[in-house]
Amino acid sequence: MSHEIDIPGTTLFDGEQAIKGYALNKLCYSFNAAENRAAFLQDEDGYCARYQLTPPQREAIRSRQVLALIAAGGNVYYLAKFAGILGLDVQDLGAQQTGMSKDAFKAKLLAAAH
Repeated sequence: MSHEIDIPGTTLFDGEQAIKGYALNKLCYSFNAAENRAAFLQDEDGYCARYQLTPPQREAIRSRQVLALIAAGGNVYYLAKFAGILGLDVQDLGAQQTGMSKDAFKAKLLAAAH
């Protein structure tokens, strides 16, 4: 019996996505170390090659698009580490995922909390 949930416009992070995104998520996890963040910023292509990213994963990194990163197997918790290098926070990621400005996304969150 399948318990798969279909939410239009949403990529479900399941076992298949975890396998697909292993290298991408491993790369993002490496950003816990300051020297790895510096190495990425110094030579992004070389750093990505070290983790053997697939062409779609490499393009998703290059384009800085959260939805493309998720489609390429990225897990949002690991992607937050990549976003931090770019000076983005989780609200920036949420805004990008919903196609809203950060201010509009924050207002929506505040409205939902009240």
